[in-house]
Amino acid sequence: MSQKQTNPEAAVHPIISGRWSPRAFDENRLIDSTKLAACLEAARWSSSCFGEEPWRFIVADKSNNPDGWQKLLEALVEGNRVWAKNAPVLILACASQAFAHNANPNRWAQYDTGQAMMALSLQAVDEGLISHPMGGFSSEAAQQAFAIPDDFALMSVTALGYQGKAASLPEHYSAIEMGERKRKPLSEIAFTSWNTSWQADEKS
Repeated sequence: MSQKQTNPEAAVHPIISGRWSPRAFDENRLIDSTKLAACLEAARWSSSCFGEEPWRFIVADKSNNPDGWQKLLEALVEGNRVWAKNAPVLILACASQAFAHNANPNRWAQYDTGQAMMALSLQAVDEGLISHPMGGFSSEAAQQAFAIPDDFALMSVTALGYQGKAASLPEHYSAIEMGERKRKPLSEIAFTSWNTSWQADEKS
């Protein structure tokens, strides 16, 4: 889809409106280590239940860790490998499934790890980068490739890099890349009680 939003209902910060998930990456542009560090630092300062910081990241930078990058690329489903092969960095996000202080199950860990990845994605916008998170990958293959302990849930793989040209994508994906962005209206997601629109309550 294109960066253009078709149905905004309120003004938001440009970093938020500028975040989207393109598939066209410039295969010839690497990410400076300072920019990559800033993205990871943004994730590091995300909020978490009990300050647990349950997230762990496998960072596969093609420029200095080509073997790790290739392993993570191969863990992706074929439809994602087609375009993610042009991204210079792939990041695997994992979530600890137990609290460190008492070993009890941490049912908020996956939520917190998602927040951390959103922080990373927003920082990427500020750094002039694009990101695309993916759920289409083999957890088993990634876990084995990177010797990840069983008590971690493998959540997503995010491609990080610079914007490329939509024409570089296969036809199906280039059409998606150029399509317009649209979201469900606030009336369908924000309620004062279940299925009672927050907006309707505000206007009454």
